[in-house]
Amino acid sequence: MARVSARLRWLLVGLGLLVIGVPLAILFLRTHERVTHTEHLPPQGEASYNPLYVLGQALRADGLTVQSRPRLDLTRMPLAPGDTLVLLQDSAEVPAPAVATLMAWVERGGHLIVRTPPVGKDTARNGPLLDALGVDSADRGSYCQQFHVRDDPQHVEFCTGRRFAVEPPAGMGLEREWGNAANRVFARLRHGQGRIDVLADMAFMQGKGRPNPTVPPNAANALVDGLHDKAHRDLTRYVLAPNYGKGTMWLVYASRPPSLWNRVFYLGWPVWAPLLLALLGWLWQRTQRLGSELPSPAAERRSLLEHIRASGDHLLRFGKAPLLYDAVRRAFLARLRRRSPSAAALTGEARVQAVATLLQWSHERVQTALTPPASHDVAGLRDRIRLLIQMRNLL
Repeated sequence: MARVSARLRWLLVGLGLLVIGVPLAILFLRTHERVTHTEHLPPQGEASYNPLYVLGQALRADGLTVQSRPRLDLTRMPLAPGDTLVLLQDSAEVPAPAVATLMAWVERGGHLIVRTPPVGKDTARNGPLLDALGVDSADRGSYCQQFHVRDDPQHVEFCTGRRFAVEPPAGMGLEREWGNAANRVFARLRHGQGRIDVLADMAFMQGKGRPNPTVPPNAANALVDGLHDKAHRDLTRYVLAPNYGKGTMWLVYASRPPSLWNRVFYLGWPVWAPLLLALLGWLWQRTQRLGSELPSPAAERRSLLEHIRASGDHLLRFGKAPLLYDAVRRAFLARLRRRSPSAAALTGEARVQAVATLLQWSHERVQTALTPPASHDVAGLRDRIRLLIQMRNLL
């Protein structure tokens, strides 16, 4: 049979793939349809903690110089005439020395935008900054202010901010106002060459948005609130108008980045959660078993009598009984030499007779005690040791 060439073999493989692949491709194109789906991800980085991040990006896109700061720090903020300072931070927290510096800067041509203290905080305080502006927001409530918009006749603003009354001090003039005389939501004061805007709140400037239930989720106006609302963008442009395009926009967003522990807990759980489970498993493996309490092990005993008895049992178990007898016999003879040297000097039958006379025992009993027992005669060993101990005690 002729050998098939490599070119013919690859040609057959290509034809097979063509025959199988073309119907599958046609079937896929007929049963599937391309759909574009937009997924809105949560804010990341600075956008997650800076409420004025969207405003800053919009101003940068418009060609303006923008500087964002978490807190008001005039030592690191070189404010110049023509600059604008948006102070989202609680105005009651601004100290008196900083208030004097801000007033001098506004008088040279700066534009300061502040808000009244939040409703949830102490309602009986204004703070040094609002007191210097003649603004009284103490013990005042909050309710919505109608804002006429052409395509939204029911539009309202400043629903969550604390309203205020304003009585400008000498050297300041009230240029614009919004709301009734006792409950303002907006006031623009002229001070020297600059202006100061006081707002009930700045929610319309912030970048957070809520879903619009009247439109599809992927529509252009799917989010309303903050700068996602056209009316809010117009209102923000109106508030920033006095120095718009003249200098630097300073945005003090009154927030702090998430702490290290916050990031570790919420972002690092894929690492620490398995490690925690492994640690708990290791601890469980190392713990004592559950159940009834085990008795304590016997304490080590070091009594001399127990050691002597153990040594005797050891010698007896291994056939060393004569050694035990010899030790007791030597102890008896040592006592005999001290009590009756003449009897101890004798040997054999003479010694037996002398000891029997001394102890007033029978000759056979003394003879048995002084005669070594057989190697495996345990009973005889015990009897002779008993007799030797009695004889020793009687001396």
